[in-house]
Amino acid sequence: MKHGFYLSLLMGLALPVKAQQKWITAQQPLDKNWQIQSAALVQEEGKVIATAQYAPQQWYPAKVPGTVMASLVEDGVYKDIFFHNNMEKISTEPFKHPWWHRTSFELPPMKNGQVAKLLFNGINYRASIWVNGTEVAPDTVRGGFRRFELDISKLVHPGKNVLALKITAPDKGDPTLGFVDWNPAPPDRNMGIWRDVQLLLSGPVAISQPFVQTTVDTATLKRAAVTVSTILRNESSVPVTGTLEGTITGNIRFSQQVTLSPNSSRTVTFSPGAYPALQISNPRLWWTRDLGKPELYDLALQFKTGNTVTDTRNVRFGIRQVSDYINEAGHRGYLLNGKKLLIRGGGWTDPMLLNATPDYERAGIDYAVQMNLNTIRMEGFWGNNQHLYDLCDEKGIFIMVGWSAQWEWDNYMGKAADEFGGIVSPEQQFIAAQSLKDQITWLRNHPSIFVWVYGSDKLPRPALEQQYLAILREYDPSRPSLSSAHDNTSSVSGPAGVKMRGPYDYVPPDYWYIDDKNGGAFGFNTETGPGPQVPLLESLRKMIPEDSLWPISNAWMYHAARGEFHNLDYYNNAMEKRLGKAVSLDDYIRKAQYLNYEGMRAMLEAFTANRPAATGIIQWMYNASWPKLWWQLYDYYLLPTGAFYGARKAGEPLHISWNYGRRGVDVINNTAAASAPLKARIQVLNIALQSVYKADTLLHSVQPQKALQLPALPVTPPGNTWYLDLQLEDNGKAVSRNFYVLSNKQDELDTAKTNWYVTPQTAFADLTALQQLPPVKLEMQSAFTRQGDTTFAKITLRHPGTGLAFMVHLDIRGANGETIVPVFWEDNDFTMLPGETITINGYVHTKALQQQKAVISLSGWNIVPITQP
Repeated sequence: MKHGFYLSLLMGLALPVKAQQKWITAQQPLDKNWQIQSAALVQEEGKVIATAQYAPQQWYPAKVPGTVMASLVEDGVYKDIFFHNNMEKISTEPFKHPWWHRTSFELPPMKNGQVAKLLFNGINYRASIWVNGTEVAPDTVRGGFRRFELDISKLVHPGKNVLALKITAPDKGDPTLGFVDWNPAPPDRNMGIWRDVQLLLSGPVAISQPFVQTTVDTATLKRAAVTVSTILRNESSVPVTGTLEGTITGNIRFSQQVTLSPNSSRTVTFSPGAYPALQISNPRLWWTRDLGKPELYDLALQFKTGNTVTDTRNVRFGIRQVSDYINEAGHRGYLLNGKKLLIRGGGWTDPMLLNATPDYERAGIDYAVQMNLNTIRMEGFWGNNQHLYDLCDEKGIFIMVGWSAQWEWDNYMGKAADEFGGIVSPEQQFIAAQSLKDQITWLRNHPSIFVWVYGSDKLPRPALEQQYLAILREYDPSRPSLSSAHDNTSSVSGPAGVKMRGPYDYVPPDYWYIDDKNGGAFGFNTETGPGPQVPLLESLRKMIPEDSLWPISNAWMYHAARGEFHNLDYYNNAMEKRLGKAVSLDDYIRKAQYLNYEGMRAMLEAFTANRPAATGIIQWMYNASWPKLWWQLYDYYLLPTGAFYGARKAGEPLHISWNYGRRGVDVINNTAAASAPLKARIQVLNIALQSVYKADTLLHSVQPQKALQLPALPVTPPGNTWYLDLQLEDNGKAVSRNFYVLSNKQDELDTAKTNWYVTPQTAFADLTALQQLPPVKLEMQSAFTRQGDTTFAKITLRHPGTGLAFMVHLDIRGANGETIVPVFWEDNDFTMLPGETITINGYVHTKALQQQKAVISLSGWNIVPITQP
């Protein structure tokens, strides 16, 4: 550590070191050599622990950023905590005491007047901090979402320096980070240094909180204006005059001379009116991935006195303009660069132990792209650093950032809550308001963030909302904010214009089309979904003991959600009524994946088909914080569920789908450009696969972000179950293939009994004929190629038989039999008719194979399994 850190500091110098005449400028992460131990087992105080002479005995290695629990699991103190109900056996007693965190860092010789600061981006929840035996900032460090910058210039010296923190977990009523009914609470209540720590080194004048605001001429998209501002801080006792210089990608340069009084700070602004270079012609705009390319620019700032650089900052940003609107029905929607877009995404969560790795986050955002989504919603400011936000900037994924509902309900907050939630006391309001300010200044340069949501299920109390709005006006007037994710009306800011009326449990596919009062496809539904998404057997075996896998047992329920969702009742009832009672675990899993696929596809198709009345949809949830059965498009182990492929199918750029509401076919354009002429091919088949209706419809064009309704089907086959085969062609090439199992017996909703989380059913579609599908043996050819760090698979399947090949599923596995993840298939869980041949491409990251040979595994509802190298 010593030599690497020393070298990195020297590399931050503008010129070679000569008798230390230049200032050292660096923003260096302190993420190595941390150790932790319970304060109950440590006799010494901080003034001793934070010295080079102190030798920790029996302390645990720790990861920072991270939580105490995450480190103890990494160290093997607690094993297999997510298997069965092991976690509930862990005592919370060790975490009722504070825990010490300790590390050291090396500094080279420094010029007199060198400034050194510590920046903590997230400590949960209270901390006393010691540097080289001296306590800094006593009694002020509290709040899981606060950021603290501490001047330690007078405490550090060349050589080894020691940093120690005594951290206390949040108490009941503290506005801290956490989860709601998604998973159990971790035993340590996420205690620890959960976000990154940085050592900031500069000369007497430091650059802080740079901010780039952009506006776009939305009428032409040919002009944009950039405003750059930053805080300069003179940490010395004498006046300083120097020049703040900025450079933006493309040789855009600007500078301003600044004089700073002793021990003062000042905001310096470069406006496009005063600096014409910031008026940009033909800008490369940032778009979400469905509307265009997410172009990015780089800003470099430096402050110089004479020819000496005292500090530097680099910011990546995008030129874009985000705004919102209210339509005639009172529903809120969003515009990007003047273009309306349908928000399509899911609710993101970090792993329960807040130990996400860069690879985990990259997989999650790559999955969003693969599923044709354009948004993730963070309920709570998640991410242990800015990596996740950088990924969304680069991939063109919007982020909806906001507080968690846990602050609004007494059972999660730990203290009484009212109609405005649990943030009541002046202390709580102070922490909440300062937390919002800190999060905004930390994240506001990311073009992917399109809205700040400062209330979830409820509104903040009016006095707190006034504080929030003042903070937003001062620190980020560049993007919209939202008072609540629910359809509440604030006395301060008016109606939220969005809805949160459920459902959260199973509803049939037609719900999304026919419901016009609750969660159906109108307005912006900020969190909703068709309930559980039971994972594949491979993942179930990692969370449930083998002897409890079948029949469904209490061991399953520990991995269900909480509260009203601590069961699978609606889901299992729908499975039995629509598909037939599961007779084995394998039968249950195949039926679960079909429910997952069918339900997710229908929800997202309904919202895309119902534009412009529909303005947004957030699937609850996107991913999994721990191994679970509910609310996930892919599971904790990064293995996609059927819902994943249903979402991908529904979001195809050009798409053909069945409209369960009007019982007709829609052709949908999810892109930013009008389509070329298309051909819609429709075939209706009876249960014996006999064609009873065929039609080809030529379409001149489908306009961007629009749906075109085709005439109703003139005929459906007799009997309970029938099939609909849809294909969309562009110049003879299939751009969308979609297959439905439908019933003449309709799902019927009991709307009178709708509650906040579900609308029950009085009748169910009959798809039980699927149980009698005969086995199908497909012919498969597979080939692997490796390019760089990616292994590509090309699979050609031919159906030589006579039956329906239903829910055909492909996996790439290692020699050990484990599915390789993340995995990216262009299609999966698809259906083939007799005589069809189809080629499917996919890929995995080569390093995920861990030098194993890749094999293809073929399975499905009624598919004879094949494993092929």
